[in-house]
Amino acid sequence: MQSLTPNSKLLTPSSSNADLMADPNKPPDPSEAPTEEIESSQVQAELAKRKKPRMPLRNRILFYVVAWLIVLMPFLFWRATWFGRPLTDAEIAQYLHDEQKPRHIQHALVQIGEQIDKHQPGVAQWYPDLVRLASHPVEEIRNTDAWVMGKDPSRPEFHQALLKMLGDSSEMVRGNAALSLVRFGDASGRPQIVEMLEPSTVTAPVAGTVTAAARSGEPIQHGTLLVRLEEGGQTTEVRSPITGQVKAVTATPGARVAVGDKLAVVTPGTEQVWEALRALYLVGTPDDLPYVTPYEQALPDLPERIQQQARETERAIRERARGQ
Repeated sequence: MQSLTPNSKLLTPSSSNADLMADPNKPPDPSEAPTEEIESSQVQAELAKRKKPRMPLRNRILFYVVAWLIVLMPFLFWRATWFGRPLTDAEIAQYLHDEQKPRHIQHALVQIGEQIDKHQPGVAQWYPDLVRLASHPVEEIRNTDAWVMGKDPSRPEFHQALLKMLGDSSEMVRGNAALSLVRFGDASGRPQIVEMLEPSTVTAPVAGTVTAAARSGEPIQHGTLLVRLEEGGQTTEVRSPITGQVKAVTATPGARVAVGDKLAVVTPGTEQVWEALRALYLVGTPDDLPYVTPYEQALPDLPERIQQQARETERAIRERARGQ
């Protein structure tokens, strides 16, 4: 005889035919449930909807503060580094002497350059500062200063300061000084302008072991880390002297280098080549043509306007030579 399991329904005399014919898989009919149970379920569901968990007030305030800072900080950084923000005369005077923040000095120089372009009265009050900053220890300041002094070729003090800057230790400063001198009708910086068309070879300033190096073929900005050297617990960071592209890196991580050893070669970028070609259009000689004509060919990293300018520069040099 088959035994009944605990889940089996026991047949009793009180069982009706409906019980015997009922489908055991059929779900119970909610309408048959007691009214009190239905109402209780509805009330609990409604209460569950209303009782949504809320973030504590402290956490909400912290969340809003963080979100506000996420928006504010990039704006403040942009405002602090953007040289286009107009400065008052009082701010320019303050920024020109802010030795703790070199970018403030640069900002003031850019504003002075814009005033020179607009021929604003009173701009000459800052001219002694421009001459003073030509020997500033920060390379970026000297570089910007050389560019600004070229905007007013009527000033002999600027002419003299720029001539001295042709011997600056920085390639960028020498190049900008040479370009500015062209505006004075002075070709004294022609060798430095030709130098701007050539790749820059970077050598080791100290002996040490290479611990990091840029990759060949990648673009690089002026002042970007090119090679890092370690020696006796001291770290020396060798940075790119120009903006352009890393043509070759001869110092690989782990290698030992001596003072003067070749570390890398950086080719000049578009704007540097462009400005050099434009300057040689005015002051170039036939001796400069071997440095100009290679740019007449299509180069993968330079736009077509470079080729066009190189052709125009060659034409101007040859015509000037014939006229002489």
